Amino acid sequence: MTKYKHYRHAVGLATVHLIWIPCRRKKVFYKREDLKQRCAEIFYSVAKENNWFIKALEIASDQVYLLVEYDPHTAISQLAKAFKGRSSRLLRQEFPELLKLPSLWTHSYFFDTTGKVSTQKIFDYINDPHHD
Repeated sequence: MTKYKHYRHAVGLATVHLIWIPCRRKKVFYKREDLKQRCAEIFYSVAKENNWFIKALEIASDQVYLLVEYDPHTAISQLAKAFKGRSSRLLRQEFPELLKLPSLWTHSYFFDTTGKVSTQKIFDYINDPHHD
């Protein structure tokens, strides 16, 4: 049974599947557990600050997969901007080798709300170790 969230003037559940890649499709996370760990920490801090909930996260060598539950007053573009912006800024400060790229992430991203496909299927897809 789905547990809906109650907001001031709304009841529902907003969940989005986000995917984006590093600039030039570089495998910046390949064999870099320290970088993956720090990136995940940043994503979780962004989510916590905004009262979003990361249901699933996979940081592959050249892609990021997120399944995020968020409030209905936030645009999906704001989610992507928050996650990508903060992680790019902090990771490039803390890992100077990333400054070789013009930016950490491409400007684009993929999103899909989970209405057409069940959240469980997306959760299973993200947690499947086939990404590397």
